Amino acid sequence: MSVIQVVALAVIQGLAELLPVSSSAHVVVAEKLMGLDPSAPALTLLLVLLHTGTMFAVIVYFWNDWRRSYFTSSGTFLRFGLLVVIATGLTGGLAELVAHILEKLVLRPAPDQDVEQLFGHLELIAPALFAVGVLIVVSYFVERRIGKTRELTIRQSVAIGLVQGLSLPFRGFSRSGATISVAMLAGVEKAAAEAFSFALAVVLTPPVVVREVLRLRKHGAPLAAGTMHSIVGLDLLGGVLAFGAGLLALKWISVWLERGRWYYFGGYCMVAAVAVAFLHRAGF
Repeated sequence: MSVIQVVALAVIQGLAELLPVSSSAHVVVAEKLMGLDPSAPALTLLLVLLHTGTMFAVIVYFWNDWRRSYFTSSGTFLRFGLLVVIATGLTGGLAELVAHILEKLVLRPAPDQDVEQLFGHLELIAPALFAVGVLIVVSYFVERRIGKTRELTIRQSVAIGLVQGLSLPFRGFSRSGATISVAMLAGVEKAAAEAFSFALAVVLTPPVVVREVLRLRKHGAPLAAGTMHSIVGLDLLGGVLAFGAGLLALKWISVWLERGRWYYFGGYCMVAAVAVAFLHRAGF
């Protein structure tokens, strides 16, 4: 990859990752338009390293809110930790189950492949993107008619964790869009839904990075020291740019949530899904 390609992918990732529009769908489409292979281990590793940049953006942006909401006492922190563990455990379990099913059913002729091989398939991304768009729009209209609470329950964390599990194997099914929408449908106040969703993102990012590093070691061809240094340098550049773009995206999503424009993201996802489907028909 060239520096220009990494810069473009980092900006796209940083903005789209923290907006409920599926960063993976946008990055995969961008990679295809650039003539890159989205399922290549080096590119999936770059993607999760860009996630690391956005993870630090989330920490910087939400730290004061988390401190007021979750760190006021040991009891509050332990309860928050329990909810995060429940949601993250269910996310990992469901994601692994779905990935295993996809590997057995879809990749059965090639047993040595893994679910990441499907990430470049636009015919799978389009319906996932459309589905999360519908979910976002529905949550916007239903949320206004139900009672709301700022303090999450175990039942709500279960629902959020399960829907987050679907976002990992299905590229296009926006993690933030799905988790915030389900939280709103479950009666969680919008600001609390947003804060908890991105807290889960911070917890989820490190194991995803480790998984991709192991995948690169398994599938990646040996690289010369100079080449590896070049890759690491480009990845670090991408992470820094993703961090800056992520801060802008977080401000954007917060403003639109509070001003009642959440459904705009859903409409965009549905339109984008149609565009992705046309790109697939065009041979990308």
